[in-house]
Amino acid sequence: MKRFIFACALTMMGSAFAQASTILTSIKPIQLITLELTQGISEPGVLLESNTSPHDYALKPSDVKRVRNADLVIWFGDDLEPFLSKILHEQSNVLTLSEIEGLALREFGGEHEHHDGHDHGSHDPHFWLGYQPTLQVAQTITQQLQQIDSENAKQYQANLTQFESQLAAQQEAFKTQLAPVSEAGYYVFHDAYGYFEQDFPLNHLGYFTVSPDRKPGAKTLISIRKALANQDAKCVFSEPQFTPAVVQSVVRGSDANTDVLDPIGSDVKVEQGGYFQLKQNLADSFSRCLSQ
Repeated sequence: MKRFIFACALTMMGSAFAQASTILTSIKPIQLITLELTQGISEPGVLLESNTSPHDYALKPSDVKRVRNADLVIWFGDDLEPFLSKILHEQSNVLTLSEIEGLALREFGGEHEHHDGHDHGSHDPHFWLGYQPTLQVAQTITQQLQQIDSENAKQYQANLTQFESQLAAQQEAFKTQLAPVSEAGYYVFHDAYGYFEQDFPLNHLGYFTVSPDRKPGAKTLISIRKALANQDAKCVFSEPQFTPAVVQSVVRGSDANTDVLDPIGSDVKVEQGGYFQLKQNLADSFSRCLSQ
């Protein structure tokens, strides 16, 4: 009997090892989407902690080892995670999301393209805040997972179907939730919410900076102060990763509300439903601040 139990345990361990492909993602939002697609099979890892900027990150030897050992590495591309460019261009087990054919990416204006000696590309990398690009990314990740782990192809497909259904339901719920605040004007800390704002009728007046690694210019701050004095804006949003001091100084003396938008889900748990929680938190922040 003991021998039988031991044999069963070995069989179960063997199947578990056979199932668990090592999936590594660059940033948390990509990890959260991938996690929904690998339910019941494996849990994807992530390279960057939530409080780390992908623009100036330097790979540690332990990161390089994880990248080399992964069955699949998923990243957005050079524009968002330049620190990964060199190592990933030397590997074949890589899915570059920005290269997905027909991916519905939003084009940035000219002021984004060159500043501080950096080229951040002409397309907005925050795809996970938009319905259509997230759907396309999830479908592509699923295809890739099925290729490297054909034994679990049916489970990946079932997970994708569930993800698509939940994404569509949440989209409809947000339309209802945000409709009452569609006219209320607001400013955001940086230009990260374009996909979300395309999906829902929100009255976005502007942003403090095009990118978190660039300080807001004096002209921008003056124009925001004027708008607040004229009571054009109901709310000014900061972000948890960056000091809100500049936001507080601009808002001081006005009637505008303040709140926080977290585009990467810093406090969201890495568990099933985490991606949807990230977006729910955004919708809640918008509706809460703009309805006051």
